[in-house]
Amino acid sequence: MYAIIAAGGRQYRVSQGDVIYIDKVNQEANSKISFDVLMIGGEGDVKVGNPTIEGAKVEGKVIAQVKGEKITVYKYKSKKDTKRKIGHRQPYTKVEITAINA
Repeated sequence: MYAIIAAGGRQYRVSQGDVIYIDKVNQEANSKISFDVLMIGGEGDVKVGNPTIEGAKVEGKVIAQVKGEKITVYKYKSKKDTKRKIGHRQPYTKVEITAINA
């Protein structure tokens, strides 16, 4: 069984036991988090919500607050002796999916 959930403006296809990285959510490690379900599928039958399925939830556990890979951004203006180098690491929340309640 799998479910489609929405978190942080993105949609994720999850199954029980999956580990996903979502945009940062202000929650402590080892706390529980739940998501609304947009679609549930598996074994030939599919339920689609409008926009969500009432009574259906995906339960998860926050594992850690982590940062993504570093990207380097350059700003440069020709003929002006102006340049700037900036690094950025996007913060994410690592979540383990514990249950899909249909």
